[in-house]
Amino acid sequence: MIVDDSAVIRGLMNKALTNDPDLSVVGSAANGQMAIQQAAELRPDVMVLDIEMPIMDGITALPEIIRVSPNTKVIIASTLSLRNAEISMRALSLGATDYLPKPTARLGGEVDIFYRDLISKVKALAPARQAVLPAATPTNIAAPAVNLAKAAPVSKPFIPPAYASTPLHVGGVKALAIASSTGGPQALLRVFEDIKGRLLQIPIFITQHMPPTFTTILAGHIAKAGNRACKEAQEGMVVTAGEAYIAPGDYHLIPEKTAAGNIVLHTTQDPPENFCRPAADPMLRALSNIYGRQLAIVVLTGMGSDGAEGAKIAVSNGASVIAQDEASCVVYGMPRAVVESGICRAVLPLSEIGAYLLREIEGR
Repeated sequence: MIVDDSAVIRGLMNKALTNDPDLSVVGSAANGQMAIQQAAELRPDVMVLDIEMPIMDGITALPEIIRVSPNTKVIIASTLSLRNAEISMRALSLGATDYLPKPTARLGGEVDIFYRDLISKVKALAPARQAVLPAATPTNIAAPAVNLAKAAPVSKPFIPPAYASTPLHVGGVKALAIASSTGGPQALLRVFEDIKGRLLQIPIFITQHMPPTFTTILAGHIAKAGNRACKEAQEGMVVTAGEAYIAPGDYHLIPEKTAAGNIVLHTTQDPPENFCRPAADPMLRALSNIYGRQLAIVVLTGMGSDGAEGAKIAVSNGASVIAQDEASCVVYGMPRAVVESGICRAVLPLSEIGAYLLREIEGR
């Protein structure tokens, strides 16, 4: 289902979706009020929801859409403004599943990218509704953090026997890398809440598949959730222990160790990898060259397989990989790729990842 006050944008989306034989458009609406009414009747698998609309905007309509059709996965569509990026992040906390940058008035080559991203996101989310995931409601999306020491895991953690007696802190972890995509902002905030005020002896490097402007906003949310400095990486920035660095939208993050022993960040617009820029693979390759066996990697929810090849290289150099389990993922793509490659030290529910990192890295 498509919800947008622009007939041109609705037409673009409808054309892209109906041209794919696996997809059909069951309805469209020009404002949030119409969206709520149609969602209750049609119960679409996926809804693409605009933010700025007359009568009722998307952010106002979102909680009601989720209430009347709790299994619908909502993709927020917005232009790349700072204000809309902040609103989109708020929408994710209210129960939206993903976000999609709308093409600008210039259109041109942006339309093909828009088509590709729209189709891939819809296809990634529609099957997830039919799996064993809980309904996307404001209650279970924005629930307060729980005491992990007493909480039962979402599913039984898997730790390969070969790693049972070799904790991460043996040899010392000097850096943590995190890769994520669809569902990643919510997952990242949970991990940083669970390690709040801890692991300040190491830097953390993040690649989240996000457009420009959105990564700026995400960095601020991570800083607040984790009570630590989190910065959008800039060219030439020197890495400091205790801080987190996120790859900026449309740029790969490539850390490098200088002759003086400092770790300096480079941001490049080298070609996309796995159809992504930023991509996790180049970041993981670079970090592996710097830290070797002293690198820990976490692969969170996301579609595709970005991070798998970089993680393989890192593991060959002695690094350790932890993956989010299928039951707690919005899309089990990126974690599945590393799990099926056989390189994971542990496969854990999202609710257990932070506690596992604290226990293994700090050794207590």
